[in-house]
Amino acid sequence: MKKNRPETLCVHEGQIKDPLYNGAVSPLYMATAYSYMKGDMYPRYFNTPNQVGLSKKISALENSEESLIFGSGMAAISTSLLAFLSSGDHVIFQSDLYGGTRNFATEHLNAYGIEFSFADSTSLNDFETKIKDNTKVIYLESPSNPLMKIIDLKGIAELSKDNSIITMIDNTFASPVNQNPILLGIDIVIHSATKYLGGHSDILAGSVSSSKKNIESVFRVGKSLGGNLSDYTVWLLERSLKTLYVRVEKQNKNANEIANFLQNHECINKVFYPGLKNSAFYDLAKNQMKDFTGMLSFEIDNNISRQIFEKNLNLIQPAISLAGVESTINVPYLTSHKWLPKEEKVKQGISENLIRFSVGIENVGDLKLDISQALKKSQNES
Repeated sequence: MKKNRPETLCVHEGQIKDPLYNGAVSPLYMATAYSYMKGDMYPRYFNTPNQVGLSKKISALENSEESLIFGSGMAAISTSLLAFLSSGDHVIFQSDLYGGTRNFATEHLNAYGIEFSFADSTSLNDFETKIKDNTKVIYLESPSNPLMKIIDLKGIAELSKDNSIITMIDNTFASPVNQNPILLGIDIVIHSATKYLGGHSDILAGSVSSSKKNIESVFRVGKSLGGNLSDYTVWLLERSLKTLYVRVEKQNKNANEIANFLQNHECINKVFYPGLKNSAFYDLAKNQMKDFTGMLSFEIDNNISRQIFEKNLNLIQPAISLAGVESTINVPYLTSHKWLPKEEKVKQGISENLIRFSVGIENVGDLKLDISQALKKSQNES
């Protein structure tokens, strides 16, 4: 039987049939106690009806054999790393990462006796030179947060397989709609489901997708750490995923138009978006992604007050998270990368005037007008 296309998978895959009333949506099973006569079903074991149904939907979207649902993106990331790393092992991270992931590496891995290195995201050779005899994992993020760098996933996958190394990727910024890393050779795909998968800024969750064998390893650690998600939130996330494709498709379109608009604005120094044809990552992104995502970053001119710009926005909201249906901005220097040493921020190009823009589903003309009027007021008041 031919596999359904992503739009259909979003709506129908993993839905639980309602045996009593034939309702159009999955019934919600809130129990934390089930009969042991039918197996060891328990929320912390990731195997309640709603957890299993949602896992099937995410697996279908990511082309994986199995998936697990976690209470947050960081629960998914930390559990996955600890499932494949032990004392004496070594992991390579790309140098530009989500701040929470980098903090987990720098503040906690040493306590487990795990070594780590950072490699230049744009250089396969740098990853290769960082490989040691005890390297067990290479961890990636593409597009990266917040500068939208694109990593050669096929190249990393081939390098890792040649050295018997597990590859993991944070696929949050792309979403399964825009990128399927498993089809490119990556072993484990992680999402902060709080973002595009949830899509409405009201769900905290994470997911891990991979082969049955790899998921068994993640499960063994996960059931002990207890990072599962409540079934009510699992149900809400399954509901949200039904509209994932249409949401992301609109966000992609809006982001592409806004990136081009910002690139030609006199008040903007730089725009970071792989969908721009003059981006250093355009060709690679076009080759390994189906579309360029709804995320972008831009740097305001130093002569303009970022604070005044933020204050004068009417539609676009300053917010810590991202990928909701509403457009939001964020200053990574003060939020996601707040704890990064200043010299590392400078090295990575994360300035105080860098703004990360999560483009929503609003009318793109209205968004451009909002940006224009805020920039104009910033020019006049600076």
